[in-house]
Amino acid sequence: MSDEKPAREPIHEDARIDALEARLKAAREREEQRNRPQVKGADANYRSGDRVLANLLGGIIGGLVIGFAIDALFDIAPWGLLGGLFLGTASAFRNLIQSANTRPAEPDQRDTDGV
Repeated sequence: MSDEKPAREPIHEDARIDALEARLKAAREREEQRNRPQVKGADANYRSGDRVLANLLGGIIGGLVIGFAIDALFDIAPWGLLGGLFLGTASAFRNLIQSANTRPAEPDQRDTDGV
């Protein structure tokens, strides 16, 4: 190996490249900030939809189970099952109508335990 200097000097980075990299970094950070989801947790509409689904499934499945148990106890198949299905569906729709008629709580009055 020789101790001679190379014929060409290494090219130093131009200040314009540094400025461009800084602007690109700032633009990436702004874009990440802009695309970040704004809502943390489930919003009120999502929770309301979950409540509706739980009411429907709970009422219908609960009515079927109770109707099946009545059929097994009193040996009146399929009438206990049909009656339980009807009562469970009616109960589910009654709960849905009641929840649709109630006003949602104001944002400052709502309980913020999990959010």
